[in-house]
Amino acid sequence: MIEVSGLSKSFKVAKRKPGLLQAMKSLFYRQFTTVHALKDISFNVNQGEIVGYIGPNGAGKSTTIKIMSGILIPDDGKCNILGYTPWKDRKHYVKNIGVVFGQRSQLWWDVPVIDSFHLLKDIYKITETDFKDNLELLTETLDLSEILNTPVRQLSLGQRMRCEIGASLLHSPKILFLDEPTIGLDAVSKIAVRHFIKTINQEKKVTVILTTHDMSDIEALAKRIILIGKGQILLDGTLSELKSKFGTEKVITADYSRIKEPIDIPHTKILSYSDERLQLAVDTKQIKVSDVITALSQNLELYDLTVDSRPIEEIIIDLYKEYQI
Repeated sequence: MIEVSGLSKSFKVAKRKPGLLQAMKSLFYRQFTTVHALKDISFNVNQGEIVGYIGPNGAGKSTTIKIMSGILIPDDGKCNILGYTPWKDRKHYVKNIGVVFGQRSQLWWDVPVIDSFHLLKDIYKITETDFKDNLELLTETLDLSEILNTPVRQLSLGQRMRCEIGASLLHSPKILFLDEPTIGLDAVSKIAVRHFIKTINQEKKVTVILTTHDMSDIEALAKRIILIGKGQILLDGTLSELKSKFGTEKVITADYSRIKEPIDIPHTKILSYSDERLQLAVDTKQIKVSDVITALSQNLELYDLTVDSRPIEEIIIDLYKEYQI
C-alpha cells in the first residue's frame, strides 16, 4: 500500500548574526546553511497497519508526512502510495488520504463546524448518502453532536481536534496521516481520540501513520514503530521487540516493617529507599524477578509488593541515547 524508497530532502536556512548592522548586511549578502531533513528514507506499510513514526524534534517526521501527503517534493527518491506518486498525482491522490496536523487547522475559524463539513463535502465531491452515513458515524464515535453548530474559534483544543479528525475522515480515506494529533489534549480527550483511531482501523481497515512525542499514544495504538533520527531510519520493528531489547529492566516496589539498613541484592539497583519502602531496578538478564522477591521475603516482613515494567518513555530515551540523537 505504501512504498517509500530512498527519500531525501534538504532545506536552505538563512543565517544572520544579531544586531542592526548585521541585519542591514543581510539585505545585500545572505548566508545560508543546508539542513538535511531526510537522508535515504525507505520503508513499506501494509494495509490496515497502525505505525508509530517517532523521533526527537527535528528528526524529519513532519517532513516525511508532508512528502507522503503531497505537500512537499523530495530532492530524491520514490514514493508509491495506492499506485500514486503523491506530489505528481496530487488531485486524484488526496481523495484517498486524510491528514491531521496537530498545530494546523483545516476548519474555517469563524463558522460552525457543520458548515466546514459541508464545504469539505463539496470539495471532495462526496455523495449525499455517503456524507450522511459518515457524518452520523463520526458524530457518534467522536461525540460531536453538541459542538457541530459551534464556531470553531469557540471550541476547546480537545473539541477542535476531534472535529479535525472527523473532517479528515468525511470522504472515507484509505490512509490517515496523524501528526501530533493529541498535542495539548487532556486525558479524557486523548482516550476518546485513541478509541476512535482503533475503531476505524479495526472496522474500516484504515491504515494509520502516527507521529507523536506522547509514548502512551504509541503504546496504546501502534504495534509497529519506526524510529527516525537526524533524517535517517534507525529502527523498524514491533513494540514488543523494542521492549524485549531495551525493556529488560523491571521495577520492584516493596512495603515492609521498619528496618535500619537497605537490602543489598546482586544485579539490582536501589532507586529509592526509606524506613518502610524500597524500590529496586532489576536487571532480568542477570537475575530472575522471582529470586529477588524470595530474597526480599527472607529478609523483610513484607506488607505489599508490586512489579512494574519500565515506562515506555524511558525505553525510548535509551534508544535516543544509543543512536546519539
